[in-house]
Amino acid sequence: MANFEAYQEYQRIEDFEEDSPPGEEDLLVHVPEGLRDSWHHIKNLDNFFTRIYHFHQKNGFACMMLSEFFELVQFLFVVTFTTFLVNCVDYDVLFANRAVNHTGPGQNPLDRNKVTLPDAILPTEQCTQSIQENSWIIFLLIMAAIFWVYRLVKVFCNFLSYWEIRQFYIKALKIKMDELCNFTWQEVQDRLISLQREQQMCIHKKELTELDIYHRILRFKNYMVAMINKSLLPVQLQLPLLGNVVFLTQGLKYNFELILFWGPCSLFQNKWNLHPKYKRSGNRLELAQQLSRVILVLGLANLLLCPFILVWQVLYAFFSYTEIIRREPGSLGARRWSLYGRLYLRHFNELNHELHERLGRGYKPTAKYMNSFTSPLLAVLAKNIAFFSGSVLAVLIALTVYDEDVLTVQHILTAITVLGIVITITRSFIPDEHMVWCPEQLLQCMLAHIHYMPDHWRGNANKNETRDEVAQLFQYKAVFILEELLSPIVTPFILIFLLRNKSLEIIDFFRNFTVEVVGVGDICSFAQMDIRRHGNPTWMSEGQTEASIYQQAENGKTELSLMHFTIKNPHWQPPQESSVFISHLKEKVHHDAQGGPSTQLLLSEAPLCTSLHSNESATGPDSLLASVLAHPVLTASGLQGRDHRFIPPASAASAAASVLASLSHSQFAQPGRGHLHSILPPSIHPESTMYSSDRTVIDSISHVRSNALHSEFASAEMSLHAIYLHELHQQSSHPQRSV
Repeated sequence: MANFEAYQEYQRIEDFEEDSPPGEEDLLVHVPEGLRDSWHHIKNLDNFFTRIYHFHQKNGFACMMLSEFFELVQFLFVVTFTTFLVNCVDYDVLFANRAVNHTGPGQNPLDRNKVTLPDAILPTEQCTQSIQENSWIIFLLIMAAIFWVYRLVKVFCNFLSYWEIRQFYIKALKIKMDELCNFTWQEVQDRLISLQREQQMCIHKKELTELDIYHRILRFKNYMVAMINKSLLPVQLQLPLLGNVVFLTQGLKYNFELILFWGPCSLFQNKWNLHPKYKRSGNRLELAQQLSRVILVLGLANLLLCPFILVWQVLYAFFSYTEIIRREPGSLGARRWSLYGRLYLRHFNELNHELHERLGRGYKPTAKYMNSFTSPLLAVLAKNIAFFSGSVLAVLIALTVYDEDVLTVQHILTAITVLGIVITITRSFIPDEHMVWCPEQLLQCMLAHIHYMPDHWRGNANKNETRDEVAQLFQYKAVFILEELLSPIVTPFILIFLLRNKSLEIIDFFRNFTVEVVGVGDICSFAQMDIRRHGNPTWMSEGQTEASIYQQAENGKTELSLMHFTIKNPHWQPPQESSVFISHLKEKVHHDAQGGPSTQLLLSEAPLCTSLHSNESATGPDSLLASVLAHPVLTASGLQGRDHRFIPPASAASAAASVLASLSHSQFAQPGRGHLHSILPPSIHPESTMYSSDRTVIDSISHVRSNALHSEFASAEMSLHAIYLHELHQQSSHPQRSV
């Protein structure tokens, strides 16, 4: 009887959809009393964890729903306002091409010809008749109404789903909504892992790891990162006169994902399993032809919808950017990380907020690097154009101040606006007279944050070819807007003429680089950060990897991704091969540190470098990174023909290793156990004397109570490892440079 009662505490889990791996359909899982009707055995964990992540990043239920509500209102406003401007405004009256005579008792004779705003608006009956007589307007309004109703239904579904997530945060994770902003994602993730032990959200594993959650949230994103890394997607175009051009827009990316991941004819049969036929090599040619037909159909559909999408893109861009351009004409000359750059620079298993923070830190050094390139010819032309435009603008402003009636002269306000824009644009081509030309150092500062750069950039930072390649990752905002406007036209041709030709390569890629993980499903094998399978011998993986050139990740993506994930998730226990790599890296760091400059010497340079490369005062993390960036060894490492008499006999790798070696009880010292302990220079502690010794404060982590500061130190440590690994890679690939 006792055995029977104990057996009743277990429930046989039904096989919901296809989420149970073969052989686990009859798995018995213990379900504590009182939790059977809550969040036990969630059917779609990918969607569930993604919603939990978005809920946290978008600051809770109220902010998310308010944003979606205003998206509906914006769409309705754009359609309604555009229809009004096209059909309900008398532009002859508005532009004074036809006189309007106001007559009536008590009317001032001087105001009879004055045009008012109501005079330019057609009567309601005439406006309605104009809309009804235009069949194209009616058709577009019907299409817009259908799309708006679809969005409305989607918002309602999101309301229900995110209300459930809200309840999950409150009841399961014990996080109140007014306290959500005080929790980091790592803290939310830790509570999810603890909850798994109690409620068995995933029935296939007793415990979830940080990597399991990342795999669920980033399943398709990791595939995209891998395909960009292996140059599989046709985003680099060779165009006449323009040469090599990178073209990747939101619309093109949407089509890639629709074809590969979640469309009706995609390669995945559900959100977490690749269709079995794509895992077999016997019918690869037939599957490639089938995929080619799907791409062709979608390309033709894009071509058919091109006019409607183009009209929407133009209208949305006009309403979004016109006011910004009028207020800040120079905003078009500002830069942003391109969509291609975000995929190229993204680590495997890197969440959106982690990527955003990292690229945010790299924005200023990258902008300074790009701005350091000037054209003497353009500078001369810009100075003279600015002089002539400024002279005319000064006269117009003086006349306006003297007599405001000058503004009533036709096109005078337009002339003032255009001249102001011209002056703002020309000033962007005039270099700062106080600027110092140091491209190698700026490129090294940029590398510290973006973590990736091709080998041929080293030593060529002063060349325009390198600048052009950086510009593909870090584009002008004006270029971004132009690409998005051209996207409806260009996307169909890329799909039909370029992507179709890669159908067989895509089929082979998903077959060769998809693995099944228990409790997770099918994922990209690169996302496992498996050194043995995807490591590169020139990136500290020699003797530890069995990967062929086809299997290796490019630019050290596997090694750097493993380091990044380990630092960001200090409780994660890496597999055996990864632990061996991390231990080997730690030994190499300590070995190189013995021949490097002292920590005291490095830290003594930190305040100067921090002041040069940051607009803020020096902090602990800034000092750690600046201590390496400021050292002459590092800043001169990329220069050809450097004079070794003025450079200490040490490599840039040893300079980075000296700081890394002083990290006490690091995650790399004990892989998979304990917290990540970083250092604070003694200068930031009131009780310590400034740089009194070569060693840093071992127990400084006790002073680091803030999660934000801890994150800053983790980022600084990752930056140091990125510099260190790139230096070792250069020594391995080009031994003559390290001599």
